[in-house]
Amino acid sequence: MALPNATDLWKHRAAESRVTNAESLSSIGVQLYTVRERMKASVEQTLEQVAKIGYKEVEFAGYFDRPAREIRAILDANGLTSPSAHSAAMPAIRTRFAQVIDEAATIGHRYVICASIPRREMTADGYKKVAEEFNRAGEQAAKAGIKVGFHNHSDDHSPLGGTTGFDILLAECDPRVTSMQMDLFWLVKGGKDPLAYFAKYPGRFYSVHVKDMADNGTMVDVGAGQLPFAKYFAQSKQAGIQHYFVEHDDPTDPMASLAIGYKHLAAMKF
Repeated sequence: MALPNATDLWKHRAAESRVTNAESLSSIGVQLYTVRERMKASVEQTLEQVAKIGYKEVEFAGYFDRPAREIRAILDANGLTSPSAHSAAMPAIRTRFAQVIDEAATIGHRYVICASIPRREMTADGYKKVAEEFNRAGEQAAKAGIKVGFHNHSDDHSPLGGTTGFDILLAECDPRVTSMQMDLFWLVKGGKDPLAYFAKYPGRFYSVHVKDMADNGTMVDVGAGQLPFAKYFAQSKQAGIQHYFVEHDDPTDPMASLAIGYKHLAAMKF
């Protein structure tokens, strides 16, 4: 039997190294907007089911009239943490931000996220004004060890005189007290490339919303579409990503959708 030559041996070892050094997601989270109707019915049962699937982190989209201390107790009872919440809507930032921070500190959030801005403010000047408000709110939140963040939708990637609203926020927001949450589905839907943003704005994206897209552009369960998540996540260090939240805005079976998404991400290597 012929011995392998040096070139063949190098190729084998290189391939072996790639397999050995393949990374996986250490902690997979869920955006609870996916199961919002179940949360309305029972916060306790919903979080218990989410934990049984295997999730360790959850991101809130409302507390459903439950006090912060109760929310924290339910999380603790199920071995869950909540690094962030969509609790910093513009009205909340403008009128009751101290309460937002108090609740976040009690529950354990490290980021409070603005999910969208009013459509009438989606102008170049409007985004600049919002960035100023995020910076001021961020300075206030920083005293409690919390950052203010923003979650993009496709409209945030519409052209605004050679730039976009999302780019304006990235340029104007102070990274010392703010951080961005990239919704991969909506960014691609808006005609943009996540990898280009990771390269242009390194370290600016503390988390991603993991939603999948079918060939026709509709939202599907994570793993059932064509978005190259492994390719994106291979650049997590460059992007600054620490949290990965599975989400589907309108699934047929919300809990089944979360189980499918978890299974797909848990098996992923990159």
